[in-house]
Amino acid sequence: MNTARRGIRTEPLIFHTLNYLFMAFIVVVTLYPFLNTLAVSFNSGLDTTRGGIYLWPRIWTLKNYDAVFVTGHVFHAFGVSVARTVVGTVAGVLLTAMVAYTISRKEFMFRKPITLIFVLTMYFSAGLIPSYFLIKDLNLLNTFLVYILFPGAGAGLISAFNMLVVRTYIHSLPESLIESAKIDGAGDFRVFVSVVLPLCTPVLATIALFVAVGQWNTWFDTFIFASSRQNLSTLQYELIKLLSSATNSNSNPNISSSQAKDAASMITPLSIRAAITMVASIPILFVYPFLQRHFVAGLQLGSVKE
Repeated sequence: MNTARRGIRTEPLIFHTLNYLFMAFIVVVTLYPFLNTLAVSFNSGLDTTRGGIYLWPRIWTLKNYDAVFVTGHVFHAFGVSVARTVVGTVAGVLLTAMVAYTISRKEFMFRKPITLIFVLTMYFSAGLIPSYFLIKDLNLLNTFLVYILFPGAGAGLISAFNMLVVRTYIHSLPESLIESAKIDGAGDFRVFVSVVLPLCTPVLATIALFVAVGQWNTWFDTFIFASSRQNLSTLQYELIKLLSSATNSNSNPNISSSQAKDAASMITPLSIRAAITMVASIPILFVYPFLQRHFVAGLQLGSVKE
């Protein structure tokens, strides 16, 4: 009897021990690349080429970050990236939710063909050249609106995938809530704003994170559509140019010869790439905790049924 009870007590202990070990392994595997990149970004470039940098810099230096911020372009580009991310995310999420609500209504007779058109855009694209000529004909070249209307080199303001995700979530909402609002005299727009949007907060936060990360990380649209306007340059594009120049010459061509000589003795493409990665990723890391709760809830699509 006592042996059986001991066996019952030891089974949860073994399970929890193995579970904690497994989760600790996952944490280490997940955090190590980030911590290693952080250590390399603070390590001397020439010393980094020797290898052996793991979680702690061997020779501390700020030269890598000096090379990133030595010109004033990065700070202005940071502001442009923040502006396009905020405006593009708000506009993209709002319009995506409006389209999703429209095609989710059974009384909308064209919902099936419109849904099919959106789905086709996920598999077929006109390509970069037609998108470029479209943007040119619309007089959007070298304008800020190109970042909002055609983010990511012509991907469009509304993502078909995000729209389908929101539509699926709206289908999971109790239909009685929408019907009761209409009985009280609310129109479709009032129902959308007052009933649907508040209930869709989890899924909207989920796609907002997707859209924000996409807006923040993209640089190719700047290269194609706004490269001739320095005041429209984004942070990612400036960092790509810096990385390219560091890879080709191990120096920053935008700084003076004395600064370039000093920087070339301290930075390498590997070290400058680590610093660029940290500069580009840290803002997203600060935003994610505020959306994490809604993000997790938004992944549970269809879990609530009427």
